This record gives sequence, structure tokens and C-alpha cells, in this order.
Amino acid sequence: MDLHPGEQIVFEGHPSWRGVLSFYLKGLVLAVVVGAILLFAVSTAIGIVAFVVVMAVVVLVGFVMRMATTFIISTERLHIRTGILSKHVQQTSVDRIQNVNTDQSLVDRVLRVGKVDFDTAGTDDSDFTFRGIASPGDVVAAVDRARRAHDRTASSPQPL
Repeated sequence: MDLHPGEQIVFEGHPSWRGVLSFYLKGLVLAVVVGAILLFAVSTAIGIVAFVVVMAVVVLVGFVMRMATTFIISTERLHIRTGILSKHVQQTSVDRIQNVNTDQSLVDRVLRVGKVDFDTAGTDDSDFTFRGIASPGDVVAAVDRARRAHDRTASSPQPL
């Protein structure tokens, strides 16, 4: 993200590794099922190899998904970038943020992750959410700092 003059980054991060644990658990179940089927249908060696290959693919895909998602909060904007080969970018101005909501299920609380959902002015259909965040409270505090910094900048007299 190219910063505007005077703009500063308040928060930058990726989803937490704990945020993709559910993906890894689903992959583990898939690897066990595939390995067990091949273990009983073909041979023990093929079943073990299939389990290892499926788990390796799941771990690699989970890592790439996590690292290919970047969340940035600056003094002027919220920015979400996802993807490696094809990229998707969502961006909104800090002054358009109306509400900041956090959500943590029981499993999320155990894993100490959550999601932070931003309601912005004029965008009812847009899903602007930081998912898998390690400390949702820190993100809310960073948005508050960004909004205060933006308000101070906007209210200060501009030179003619």
C-alpha cells in the first residue's frame, strides 16, 4: 500500500496461525480418511504416503492463505489485501467507519483469535472484516487511534 503524505501505519498484520487451525483440523480429518481408505484398499505404504502428502499440501495451502492476506490500518485508511497470483484489495477511509464489532466463538476464545467487522458509511453489501486476528481488542484500539489521528489532522487549520 502506498502511503499518502503524512499518513502513518497504525497496525499491519496477517491472520494468526491459530486462526487457520480449523482449516488444518479439517485437512487432518481428510488426510486420515484418504490414508485409511488407501491403507485398507491398496497397501500400508500407499496409505501412509497418501496421509503424509495430503497433510503436507494442507499445511502448505494454510500457510500460503495466511501469508497472502494482509490487514493494514493507517491514520487514513483500512486496507485488506488477499491473494498471490490474483489479488483482491478492499480499502475504505477511516472517516467512513461507523461501527467496529468483534466476534469470538467459544473455539475462537480458546484459540485467542477472533474477527473484527467494520461497518462503513454507504456500503451495506460490502464485507469488510479482519478474520483470524490474534488480538481483536488491539485492532479495535488501533482503529480508535487512527480515527483520533485523522480527526486531529482534519480539524487542524490547513495552510492557504
